[in-house]
Amino acid sequence: MLNSLKFNYLSLMLFKDKNRYFALSIVSILVVFLLSSILFISSSIKGTLLNSIKNQPDFIIQKIIAGESSFAPMSWQDKLIEIPGVSSVNARVYGRYSLENKKSILIIGVDFFDEQTNKDIKKLIENINLKEFLKEDSMIIGKGVSNYLKEHFFNDSFNFLTPKGDFKRVKIYKVLDEKSAFFSNDIAIMPIDLAKDILGINQNSVSDFALNIPNDSEKDTIKDKIEALFFDARVITKDDYKKAYKSLYDYKSGIFLVVFLITLVTFTLILYLRYNIATSIERKEIGIFRAVGWSIKDILKLKFFENLSLVIFSFIIGLSLAYIYVFNFNAPLLINIFLDGSNLKQFAKLDIYIDYGVIASIFIIFALSFLATTLIPIWRIAITDPKEAML
Repeated sequence: MLNSLKFNYLSLMLFKDKNRYFALSIVSILVVFLLSSILFISSSIKGTLLNSIKNQPDFIIQKIIAGESSFAPMSWQDKLIEIPGVSSVNARVYGRYSLENKKSILIIGVDFFDEQTNKDIKKLIENINLKEFLKEDSMIIGKGVSNYLKEHFFNDSFNFLTPKGDFKRVKIYKVLDEKSAFFSNDIAIMPIDLAKDILGINQNSVSDFALNIPNDSEKDTIKDKIEALFFDARVITKDDYKKAYKSLYDYKSGIFLVVFLITLVTFTLILYLRYNIATSIERKEIGIFRAVGWSIKDILKLKFFENLSLVIFSFIIGLSLAYIYVFNFNAPLLINIFLDGSNLKQFAKLDIYIDYGVIASIFIIFALSFLATTLIPIWRIAITDPKEAML
């Protein structure tokens, strides 16, 4: 550690060269801010998605034709529920309804009297008056859908064009709030039979089946039984969804690679600038230190703490700004990199999910890179002859 005399000198140096350190701090803060913002957004989205998997069914059963999912017959439901170990089978209806400019609405058909309805969907439709809701064709829509319909002058209802060429007028019963917008932004929830009419699904068919299996040890056996029972069925497990989500928002994705390359380029510039500053300004200072009896170790220790102060300051400020930008202002612009901007405008509020291990990794990488880029040129000057250094 530094003694009091060297600590006082360090404080004076930081104050005397505040303009030079300010410029370095700005660059460093921007680097930390950009990296932290990307990682905060990724962690938040991944955390939200992985948390939602808890409410997902254990198995999804789809009918496959020519390698693509197709509508499954309702007759499968009775066979699936007869498999020992299966606690519930829920028929699901959903699909995309195309709008203008490649926009679309995710229509979800719900049996409002089915106790096995997905828990996330249940939260969205709780506290509604079913008698009033079912009195006429009605739907519950997300914030993005609501804004789109209002922009096209559909304030109270919307006319869906069915595959048969008929129009279905559906009343807007409720708009979901922004708290649930991450999942509900582009959805329209309606009775299952109405959803089938709009999507052109036969009344004896469904999109897929959701199965729940209480005993984890039986899942592999039940999966084999389902695949043996239906040769054209595809079984998607909860783990499959988890792997897909992790892959989608993994740090090794293309966007993180781009950010990492930007960071490397930035630190290369810092190295270049810092080396030139050291040769022009600090060379004489280091030469004087050596002339009055300072050892190379003393000089490096002083410069280490000098730059470490800058690292800690820049990291704390950059990390704090990233936290405010992402979780207070919902990461404008950057969030569009992770959420599909080709569909309805996203109103999702990012939940606070922070991976402290990643934060520690950012600090270590940032600190080591910064200290290396600043201490190496100083060491090269310190090992030269004092007279030569002061020239």
